[in-house]
Amino acid sequence: MADKKVKVTLVKSLIGSVPKNRAIAESMGLRRIGQSVVLPDNDSTKGQVRLIRHLIKVEEV
Repeated sequence: MADKKVKVTLVKSLIGSVPKNRAIAESMGLRRIGQSVVLPDNDSTKGQVRLIRHLIKVEEV
């Protein structure tokens, strides 16, 4: 099976967000608006994306 990847971009500010959501974004490597990271498309990443989907944009790579 090929290694699938997703590109996650922070599009909204973390200021005023729930501390748990802020911690999730920072653990994914997102610290500034417009910053993107490429992550593996696994169940762990999908769970994190689902919890902060209102703050990010996700694209397949």
